[in-house]
Amino acid sequence: MSMGEADQRGFGDVIREARKKQGWSQAELGEMSGLSRPTIARVEANNDVTTATIAKVAQALGLKLELRDDV
Repeated sequence: MSMGEADQRGFGDVIREARKKQGWSQAELGEMSGLSRPTIARVEANNDVTTATIAKVAQALGLKLELRDDV
């Protein structure tokens, strides 16, 4: 995968892949992150969710949440 393709993926795509690698259902990830299954579904669908929600999911999955200015 080229860098351009990686940049095209949203948070939800990365989170879905990481969840599947763990072998977790959306409900299981919800339990691990303290969020509901519908919230996990919204995150994975790249819907409008708060940064705090993304941070909780990322932490549960052991992902690093990073903001960068690569201009």
